[in-house]
Amino acid sequence: MSIHNETSAIRLQADRSHHREHSVPLYLTSSFVFESAEQARAVFAEEEEGNVYSRYSNPNVDELLAKMCHLEKAEDGFAFASGMGAVFASLAALLQAGDHVLACRAVFGSTHQLLSKVLPKWGISHSYADVADPEGWEKLITPATKVILIETPSNPGLELIDLEWLGELKRKHNLVLIVDNCFATPILQNPTDYGADIVVHSATKYIDGQGRVLGGIAVGRKELISEIRFFARHTGPAMSAFNAWVLSKSLETLQLRVEKHCENALKLAEELEGNPALEQVRYPFLRSFPQFELAKKQMRRGGGIVTVAVKGGYEAAKQFLDSLRLVSISANLGDTRTIVTHPASTTHSKLTEAERQATGITPGLVRISVGLENVDDVIADIQQALAKV
Repeated sequence: MSIHNETSAIRLQADRSHHREHSVPLYLTSSFVFESAEQARAVFAEEEEGNVYSRYSNPNVDELLAKMCHLEKAEDGFAFASGMGAVFASLAALLQAGDHVLACRAVFGSTHQLLSKVLPKWGISHSYADVADPEGWEKLITPATKVILIETPSNPGLELIDLEWLGELKRKHNLVLIVDNCFATPILQNPTDYGADIVVHSATKYIDGQGRVLGGIAVGRKELISEIRFFARHTGPAMSAFNAWVLSKSLETLQLRVEKHCENALKLAEELEGNPALEQVRYPFLRSFPQFELAKKQMRRGGGIVTVAVKGGYEAAKQFLDSLRLVSISANLGDTRTIVTHPASTTHSKLTEAERQATGITPGLVRISVGLENVDDVIADIQQALAKV
């Protein structure tokens, strides 16, 4: 029978036929045994399904991937030790020397370093396209372009890209579209609905949701995941069984958590609009958000991230952060606990000043990952801290 996504996230489980476990146990083993030499040969030859080595696959990892593939409407997937492992492997497996990547200008700091410092070592180039100039994207596509890489909403500026338009563009030029869906999660949007070939996640964020473990996910078209799996199996960035077990259990509450994150974030954003210490408040489901109509079109709710621009630049933002009493200062996001981050001095500090300005990362910008606390307590703490700026 057909069941809802939130039910699948709870009920999809690894084989439990051996001991009839209601909750899947941990498979903390480096390798697996075979019943015969012939079975070993057949499994290695991929004539028979089965686990070989936990760097290749593991029942806990397989369970996590089955859930993520279902939630993201994807055919297959691979799990990584971190989100950046998923981003790097997805690019490295599908590109070769001489290829070109078209990326949105607003990408995570480490993704920028990957595009600008790491991939050029192997002759892979990139161009950045601006969200505000959709006509300019096609002009940047060359015969060498193989992949379009985007984040929507972007980190940290919350810029949105029209996925329906981009899906048409990638089909027109026969490109591979990779979408980082970390901020939205599959609860709020499914890029595969619009033609995304690969969807990547830092599972460290909302998938875990409690700041416990690292993890990365890449799901998508089976033939592309096959190439990514080959690359990952032989380069070693696989997720551990323990982390996969934690993340699979976390998915059981993802729907509830994301709904509450969204509810709290919207209320915080509405309360902060017009605060005299702030130049700007950005949240996709605020009517003042420049891309509000697009957000309503492709996202089910606004997400758990609010960004604010503190008047007075870095020194004022620093004073604001140092005045907080309840809210945490951390580089993470998607946690049960509300977190503030100053991107210009932390997560995006390796970008040049010009690069930060081009992506809207001003000296006073603060990213707020709104948690699951009583939102009135969060609002009170942020307002008292802003009052001291």
